[in-house]
Amino acid sequence: MSQKLKAVLSVLVILILLFGLYATFFGIGTNEEGEPLNGKNALKYGLDINGGVYVVMEGKTEGLGYTNEEINEIMEQTRAVLNNRVNQLGVAESTVTREGTNRLRVEMPGVTDAEEAIKAIGTTAQLTFVLADGTVVLDGSYVKDAQVDTDGAGYKILLEFNSDGASLFEEASRKAYNREPEVKIEGMDADQIAIVLDGTIITHPQVISVISGGRCEITGNYTKEEATTTAALIRGGALPIELEEIQSSVQTATIGANALDKSIVAGGIGLIIVFILMIIMYGLLGVIADIALMLYVVMFVWAMVGFNVVLTLPGIAALILSIGMAVDANVIIFSRIKEEIAQGKSIRVAVDSGFKSALVTVLDAQVTTLIAAIVLYEVGTTVVKGFALTLMIGIVFSIFTAVIISQLFLSLIAGTKKFSHNKYFGVNEDGTPRQFLHKTFKFIKNRKIFYIASVAIIVLGLVFSLVGGMNYGIDFTGGTTIQVEMGEQVDIKDVEDTLKSFELDPTIIYTGEGNTQIQIKTIKALDNAGRAEVFNALQEKYGLEDSALVAAEQFGPSVGKELKQNAVTAVIIASIGMLIYIILRFKSWKYGFAAVVGVAHDVLMVLAFYAIFGYTINNPFIAAILTLVGYSINDTIVIFDRIRDNKKLRRGSLEDTIDYSLNQTLNRTIMTSLTTLVVMIPLLVMVSSAISQFIVPLMVGVIVGCYSSIFVCAPLYYDMNKKDEMSKYMLKQQEKAKSEKKAKSRAERKGKK
Repeated sequence: MSQKLKAVLSVLVILILLFGLYATFFGIGTNEEGEPLNGKNALKYGLDINGGVYVVMEGKTEGLGYTNEEINEIMEQTRAVLNNRVNQLGVAESTVTREGTNRLRVEMPGVTDAEEAIKAIGTTAQLTFVLADGTVVLDGSYVKDAQVDTDGAGYKILLEFNSDGASLFEEASRKAYNREPEVKIEGMDADQIAIVLDGTIITHPQVISVISGGRCEITGNYTKEEATTTAALIRGGALPIELEEIQSSVQTATIGANALDKSIVAGGIGLIIVFILMIIMYGLLGVIADIALMLYVVMFVWAMVGFNVVLTLPGIAALILSIGMAVDANVIIFSRIKEEIAQGKSIRVAVDSGFKSALVTVLDAQVTTLIAAIVLYEVGTTVVKGFALTLMIGIVFSIFTAVIISQLFLSLIAGTKKFSHNKYFGVNEDGTPRQFLHKTFKFIKNRKIFYIASVAIIVLGLVFSLVGGMNYGIDFTGGTTIQVEMGEQVDIKDVEDTLKSFELDPTIIYTGEGNTQIQIKTIKALDNAGRAEVFNALQEKYGLEDSALVAAEQFGPSVGKELKQNAVTAVIIASIGMLIYIILRFKSWKYGFAAVVGVAHDVLMVLAFYAIFGYTINNPFIAAILTLVGYSINDTIVIFDRIRDNKKLRRGSLEDTIDYSLNQTLNRTIMTSLTTLVVMIPLLVMVSSAISQFIVPLMVGVIVGCYSSIFVCAPLYYDMNKKDEMSKYMLKQQEKAKSEKKAKSRAERKGKK
């Protein structure tokens, strides 16, 4: 590509970036509320960031003769159906949880109208089977099962009805087969039966014979995905029981009032600090990194809007991680270029060879994390899916901005006389790279110290968890909720002081229009008398009437056994996927094993942190662990990639090679970790105390991930290869001894002659 074309493309990128920044901050046009359609107003946010609507519904189980076990099973089925409806894309972050015996609580972020929420849930909608004339012949309650099977050319759906449904469907199929119905539904033929969910036809197969016995097949060269999705909709589409709305309310953000505005400002400050750090460390290269990073942020924001992703605390975790990875991709490239310049190469040659050398490392690190994200999305639910999709978007754009955009600007400035000097590329005039540390360290020699330190912290965490127990929050334990109409917006701190004697350790948030209601949540399971005492204390303090008590009830854990098991399963499968990729790319199972052990080490270290310092394990805990997995594996792959390269290029012991590789990548590791932490610090300081329960574990995870890559994974890889190296050494010594013996024998023979 000519310099002129590169210049034109670079100008075009700058113009697109400026337009994107303007649209993101100031907006183009207005939304339905007349607000500027900028990034902030275009994005959708979860209840934890910007509030939303929750609806409590009660299953009408009385008088139906169900046992307690049957009611529990029916309510679980109903919860699953509603969860499928409000999370059709798997990223909406809406949640459906059990409350008590026969109630369900639906939280829908980004909705301000309770009636709209109820309509969106579709409580009255039923799965129906409809003839071409619009006649409903049976509903989903008659469906016994729907499964997927192959039919040679593709996939098909095996549909099974109960005994009553079999009779109804046989009669319907007879009418369709004889083409009796008058066609009134557009797109249907008289010999078809439509399967309709929430007013939408999901399929309308042709009836080729009268179907008896309660079993039929739906064919049509479905792909596996199409057949699976359709079968799932048929299987879980109908509500097993009638629901009645009991309570609904508009809720404020759980991380504090105005948290969104504060978070945006804090995130902006963090990014500005990152921009400054990059310029200080990399000079003109840092400016290029900042351009790429700004473009990354703009693309990320509007991709989130385009994919209709709801941003929540776990989503912020994925955003922070992907920003760190976007910076890291550039840092890896720049570090390689600086090394090439330090070897005496010209700027143009150094840029070309440095980029080529770094490209493999960037792709290995990003693709490994992408595999984890894809697995988490496919296997996970709700929170896990939202995190995974956000991370996938970030990874794709970080690769694009680093590999395409950064390379464009790098090759452009490398071809100019004005900027092709060491000082513009983070290299001192004497040819030494500008970096944090110049000293070299003996990591492998002291590895046992780090092993002992890690084991000691993990064991200490285990002791704390066994003695004092983990501090499980409301999401994991369930507890009591009390909602009170205060008549005006009161100070949350005053309410906390009023209830201090009850030792509830409550979470208190505003709800209702005008924030005149408060909702008190505690993990303590208060009975009727206990809830009455709490309300009486508020009555006495604020002079409330009895009617001010909106709701007072116990509720179940929103992070139930299913979600916990699902998250664990997702992490395990993701680890296996990463292990396979690493083995294939590095052609050695030892790299993969060391990397996965490092992930397990990091998870245990964070769990120890939660146990020792008593941090609350709530929904954000899952996001913290997932972030840790992504960050840890990314950092480790970069180091392993350098070890692999140096094993081919250097002569010397494995210990020296690994130490050399670790020292080579140390400045890059510090820089990446520092920039990732910098983005979090303003969020921790400026937003709210509630968000610290989320940010602090993330910061600990970044530090632990950085630590394990250097002090655990690389040393572990050395220990697994130490015996092989010793064997090679012994073979060399034996060969040397044989050579010396032969030489001595020859000398002796010559002496005798």
